[in-house]
Order: sequence, then C-alpha cells, then structure tokens
Amino acid sequence: MKEEDTKGVPLPRVGQETRLDYRVIDVRTPTGQAIFRVQHQVENKFREYLSARDFIGIHTPKLISGSSEGGAAVFKLEYKNGKSACLAQSPQLHKQMAICGGFRRVFEVGHVFRAEDSNTHRHLCVFVGLDAEMEIMRHYFEVCDIVDGLFIQIFRHLNENCKRELEAINRQYPFEPLKYLERTLRLSYEEGIQMLKEAGTEIEPMADLNTEAEKKLGQLVREKYDTEFFILYRYPLAARPFYTMPCYENPAYSNSFDVFLRGEEIISGAQRIHEPKLLAKRAAEHGIGMSSIKSYIDSFSYGTPPHGGFGVGLERVVMLFCGLHNVRLASLFPRDPQRLSP
Repeated sequence: MKEEDTKGVPLPRVGQETRLDYRVIDVRTPTGQAIFRVQHQVENKFREYLSARDFIGIHTPKLISGSSEGGAAVFKLEYKNGKSACLAQSPQLHKQMAICGGFRRVFEVGHVFRAEDSNTHRHLCVFVGLDAEMEIMRHYFEVCDIVDGLFIQIFRHLNENCKRELEAINRQYPFEPLKYLERTLRLSYEEGIQMLKEAGTEIEPMADLNTEAEKKLGQLVREKYDTEFFILYRYPLAARPFYTMPCYENPAYSNSFDVFLRGEEIISGAQRIHEPKLLAKRAAEHGIGMSSIKSYIDSFSYGTPPHGGFGVGLERVVMLFCGLHNVRLASLFPRDPQRLSP
C-alpha cells in the first residue's frame, strides 16, 4: 500500500490482553520504552538515596517455611524430604532478622509473591518490592522522615531528568503532573476519618480504608492541601499485621502509617515489635503457627533495638506517578491470576 493511501486511515485499536500476549512487540513503542526507563530511574534513586544514608542492600530468601504476613494468600509448593514451603509474600521477617543481626539499616529490591485472587488495575501476583528496615532512636516518625525525603527526591529527579520519557507517556496516556509538597503532609488516621465523615463518607469503625474511601480521601486532601502525596499515620492495631507495635498511649492504635499517591495506597510502614513475648502473643492472636516462625521469634531473644520500616511496589509507583490506568503496563511480563505467560 502506498503512503498516500494510508493517510487518514485510523490506526487499529488493540486490547490490553492482546498487547500483553505480544509483549515483546508492545514494548517497542516509544511509550513502552519510556515507562521502563522511568521505572529504572525510580529503582536507581531508591538504592542511591538509602545507600547515601548508611543503609546496606541485602537479599532475603524467597523460599520460606510459612506465611510471612499471615493469611492464605501464599503460593505453596512441595520442598525436599516431604517438607512444604511457600514463596515469600514480602521480605518482612528476614529484614527484621537482619536488624537483629546488628545491621542498623537495610534495604532490598526483590520480587514479592502474592497469591491473591485480585483481578484489579493495581494488583499483581508477582511484583518488585522496594523494602527498607532501620533502627529507631526516639520515634517511628524517623521512618516517615526517610520515606518523605526519599520520594520527594524521586519525584524531583523524574521531573527534571525524565522529561522526554514523561512526554512520550503523556502522548498515549495523558496525565497531569503530580502535585506534592516539599515536606510531605502528615495526617493522623483520626483526622483522615473525620475528613471523610464531614464529606458524607461512612467508614467502618477502627478498620482499614477501602478503595473508595482511599480515592475520596485523596480527593479531599488535594482540594484542601493541594497535594496528591501524603502520609496517614496511627492506624488501628486491628488493621495491621501481627508484628506491628501497638501505640504506647492507646494500644487500640498502632505505630504505623500508610502513604497515598493520587488517591491510592502505595506504601505501608510501621514500627515493629521487638519484644519476643509480645511478638509471639500477637502471632498467636493472628492464627499463625509458631513452628513456621520459630527462628524469627527466637531472633529477638538475643536483644534487638526498636526498629521499623516500610515496603512499596515499584510497578505501582510508576503506574501512579505516570498516570497509567493499569499496573500491568508498568510490569515487563506481568503475572496476575489469569496470566502466566509470556
């Protein structure tokens, strides 16, 4: 066909599933290349920022004997000599054990495995986790300070050094530049709930926020504070994992936080329990078998400093910063409940 014969002919629209089936062709586009160049920069800045602040990179096992988070959303498999194992839902237990081993500050970039049957725009069964853990000297807000500085630097770096890539993405997936403050807004869980109530959104008492509430709170915060990136802290203890430190002033709450970007949660963090008796008690309350986490519990018997940390999914950061409509666009070869190839 001659070039003049193709003028005015619209390009065919190809569905996402077909594009993912032919991923090696799909990522040849300027947009596909740009997305993964941005992702590379996010990962690099994560390593660079933490390394400059005396964090060291570690690598934790991905084959473990039991669930690292509790619950049933794990990939189970047969191990040697009749033993069973599962793929790690996070490096949580082992990065804490690294703190027990005398490493003051650690981080890891590695794959995370979730067997959740979630066919949503923001969930994957395999993703790249950006995790960090650190000693706490006085208050768990020290962890929030690291998150604050880290992500403001990432956002600034992307805006200043990835202009061509962001423009390429914007041509196919139009988005507004991220609104953020130079010092990240921090709201307590109670303040966030009050904002939602005043806007007519009902929330189940002492529960985690659902997707609709997250989006609504993000909208309210943007309207009031002109930012799309903020921290919500002091969550109810019942909504947090077993290893989360209860709040000293009110044990119904916890020394924990979530971080939101464009109306979606991207980071969870907290101070961890470092007292073995309390840790064992909390694990039992969550129905976690002690045999599967005995070595983890025992690690705290030798003396462990107060510590805390956070975790974030690399693909979700890229999706939300770039205004992509689906996290699969930010995963080179995505794995979800329906997809195991290519």
